[in-house]
Formats: sequence, C-alpha cells, structure tokens
Amino acid sequence: MKKIYLDNAATTPVAEEVKKAMEPFFSENFGNASSLHSFGREAKRALEISREKISKKLNAKNYQIIFTSGGTEANNFALKGVASLTSGKHIITTKIEHDCVLNTCKWLEKQGFKVSYLPVDKEGFISLKELENAFRKDTFLVSIIHGNNEIGTIQNLEEIRKICARHNVYLHTDACQSFCKVPIDLKKVNVDLITINSHKIHGPKGVGALLIKEGTKIEPILHGGGQENGFRSGTENISGIVGFAKAIDVIKDKDIKNMEKLRDTLIKGSLEIENSYLNGPQKNRLCNNVNLRFDYIEGEALILQLDSKGIATSTGSACSSKSLEPSHVLIAMGLRPEQAHGSVRLTLSKESTIEEVKYAIEALKESVEILRKISPFKNVQ
Repeated sequence: MKKIYLDNAATTPVAEEVKKAMEPFFSENFGNASSLHSFGREAKRALEISREKISKKLNAKNYQIIFTSGGTEANNFALKGVASLTSGKHIITTKIEHDCVLNTCKWLEKQGFKVSYLPVDKEGFISLKELENAFRKDTFLVSIIHGNNEIGTIQNLEEIRKICARHNVYLHTDACQSFCKVPIDLKKVNVDLITINSHKIHGPKGVGALLIKEGTKIEPILHGGGQENGFRSGTENISGIVGFAKAIDVIKDKDIKNMEKLRDTLIKGSLEIENSYLNGPQKNRLCNNVNLRFDYIEGEALILQLDSKGIATSTGSACSSKSLEPSHVLIAMGLRPEQAHGSVRLTLSKESTIEEVKYAIEALKESVEILRKISPFKNVQ
C-alpha cells in the first residue's frame, strides 16, 4: 500500500544531509562544550558555528541565541522569564496560540498576572485595533504566534511590532511553524523575543532556540551550570544543535514555491467535495498548510479512513491530538463544536509530490463519501 505522510506540521523526517552532519557528534566529536580539553573545544566550536549560522539566517546580529530542548521550552522561557523581572502585571496574547503559550499564560494567571486573550476573525487574523485597545498601563509583554500551527494564518509582525513599540512593551512571537518557510529579517521586524525549532524543518527533535534582543530583561527558568551565557543551564545537545543549523539549508525558495502550488492544488481539489470548506485564509497562509472541514462527519473518523489508505493526517495540533475537546483555534474563529470536530489538517513538506496530492484528493473524496453514508449527523446538522 502507498504510504503518504501529510502531517508535517506535527513533525518532519530528518533530512539525509542533516543526519550526516550530526553523525560525528555522537561517537567521534562527542565532547561536552563546557570542557577545557580538545574534545570540549571541538564541541564548543561546533556550537558557536551553529549559533552564527542561525543568526545569519534571521539577520539577528543584535540578538542572543539561546538553545533549548524545543519550542515549548523556549516559549515557557520567554513568558516566564520576562514575567520574573517585570513590575507589570498584564500580558496580551491571542485565543489561537499554541497550547504551550496558552497553558503558560494560565500558569502565570495563578501567580497573579492578568492576561488578555485577543479574538480573531473567521480567517484567524487578529485586529490591530483590538490589539491597540488591549494595552494597559501595566502591560509588559505581547505574545502572538507568527504562523499558526493549525490553520496556517500568518500574522503581520511588522505592524504588531510598531504598536508594541509605541507602548514600550516587549513583543514575543512563536515562529516554530514559519521559520524557514516565511522570510524573517529581525533587523526589519525587530521583535524582542522569537521562538524557533528544528523538527518542523527536517531537523532533529528535541532542539529549539529562543532569540533574545539585546537589552531585553529576562530571567533564566533553568538553573545549574550556567551554560548558554547563563540563560539556560544544562549540557548543550551538540549533535541536535548541529543538525538544527544544517536543517536551515534544507528548504530552498524553490521548495517553498512548490509547496505553495501543491497546497493550492490540494485545496482546490478538496473543495470540489460537496459541503467542504477551507479553515483559515486563502492568502497570507503557510506554504504547506491545508485545514479542511466537512459537514456531517467526524474528523477522527476521516483520519482513520485516510490512514487505511496509507495517508497520515491530523485534526490539528499534534500536542492536542488525544484530546476530545474541539480545536480551540477553530472555536476562536467562530466554528461550532461539531464543525470543528469535522475538520482535518493536511500539511506538506519539501518531499511532497503532485502524485501524492492527487492521490490524497481522490482518497478524501472516497473517504468522505463512505463516512457520510453511515453518518448519524447528516440529518441533524
């Protein structure tokens, strides 16, 4: 049976060139970057070369790059670390953030902080006017995801940053899904903190980074040996960091354009199905993201039906895949719970092909037809 992987927003396969770059750091150049001997110095050199490479990718000359275990840790570090050193008590975020941001905000609320959760429109965009109106005298941080992990909406960071700058408030963005898929020039965007990670771009799991603009006041949340310039204690994952740096070369401009074409083909073909809809925008959407909903069926049933045909998809964020609750992102966009439950996410990679997309479209058509024939919802919605 043909096997097609269309869940690349959850994770991507590690590219061959990434694996080759990592291999020497498992058993040959295996030193601890904090050690003074030659093994340690070689590891330290690889660490700093990787840091410089990521810095150049983002034009981040006036930023510190702090390596973490992934996007979740980096987002926690950004929010909790800034909150630890502020006299302010108010944070602004959105209703469609990744769970690690929303749950960090909930934790901060238990510590006495106040959080405003901005609504979004039917395509997942925030209102800049509502952002402007949300500021208070004690607002100290705004955290807004760049490219949404479920619906692919790309927020306008430059305009958001201008508003934050007028209020003299830090801006953090989670760019895990957009990094290397959407151009980010930190000299132009000038956010204060930005989260990126490796395994969404054909790098290894378990490694990410928080970029911190010079002058940003932030407190470490992990304490120990003072690695990463005192910002993140713990022995650095050198093989993972080397793989992360190598992965930024994997997705080329031609790959982004190809993913956009495949995305649009997949959307067009899927919307030929009766009572089908695109969740999220047609424009300003991540190049690899397709989120669809179908009346009268359950998304989970559709995922299993597609899986039986060799196609891997998801209902939304991989971190929430075992939850029975409807997607908080889709609910925030105004969908009813039964509509949210009837949604699936298909996400492409640089390895995806037109043949796979055509097969997926036909499989969707067949699967939806099968499920609607046995659906108990068709006569009640």
